[in-house]
Amino acid sequence: MESIEHRRVEVNGIKMHVAEKGEGPVVLFLHGFPEVWYSWRHQILGLSCLGYRAVAPDLRGYGETEAPSPLTSYTCFHLVGDIIALIDSLRVHQVFLVAHDWGAIIGWYLCLFRPDRIKAYVCLSVPFRPFLARNPLHNTLDIFRTLYGVDYYICRFQEPGMMESEFARVGVESLMKNILTTRHTGPPIFPKGEYGTGFNPNTPHTLPSWLTQQDLHYYVAQFNNTGFTPALNYYRNLNLNWELTAPWTGVGIVNVPVKFITGEVDLVYTAPGMKEYIHNGGFKKDVPTLEEVVVQEGVAHFNNQEAAEDVTNHIYNFIKKFSD
Repeated sequence: MESIEHRRVEVNGIKMHVAEKGEGPVVLFLHGFPEVWYSWRHQILGLSCLGYRAVAPDLRGYGETEAPSPLTSYTCFHLVGDIIALIDSLRVHQVFLVAHDWGAIIGWYLCLFRPDRIKAYVCLSVPFRPFLARNPLHNTLDIFRTLYGVDYYICRFQEPGMMESEFARVGVESLMKNILTTRHTGPPIFPKGEYGTGFNPNTPHTLPSWLTQQDLHYYVAQFNNTGFTPALNYYRNLNLNWELTAPWTGVGIVNVPVKFITGEVDLVYTAPGMKEYIHNGGFKKDVPTLEEVVVQEGVAHFNNQEAAEDVTNHIYNFIKKFSD
């Protein structure tokens, strides 16, 4: 990874850490929870060798990017504003966007608010439907039941400090190992005081082949430094996001070509109703520009790492159609 360059840029009032490599059309990668730029390490190396400039920031509050203190500094407009400012700093008008998990949600907002800046979008794991165009005052509980299982967990997640204390009891290394290695299908259940088994009740003693001890230590070091509060603040702004985005209610993605990639045992893909939404016309109705859905056999949530080469190939084969 020594060949990847690192720098910090001023964006939207904060300093953002960016990893990048290569020359050519820009491919911008947005990571999810609980990750940092490092989750795209394989795609950065792969696409930079194929004639692209691969750029992966630490999102607001993650890794070496600044983390503003106010909870309300993590709305969808702050997050999209950061990325638009980053694109401006790259001195390009449009980028190819690739995003996973929470990054995927930001990606949908980018396509909704600023489609003029996105040439094509490769979305991993989280389709358009779960977090957009729904009233969280009535649907946040439903959303989190779908993705995470139980009301008690939702209450802990939304209340500042409660999930942080549960994470602290488990410890960062055990938590990260548990989440990254999970192959539990459907929404994880989090009984009180048992967060450590919520994602992966059978955490392996040895790491899978795609996740080395060095990889795990990198993630652990990053979250030991930042803590989890900034990352959790993304979720704590769901209700506010709905209020702020009322003018876009019912609006789909109509101006950006989209490819969607998910794992067969991804916890989002296997959540109740999700397969039906993706395959039976709901997703295509909301995203008329959806060109392809790929389901990777036997692959779980962190598909950009578990099936790295396959994901890189899918990205390349899609974006090359739109490359100048």
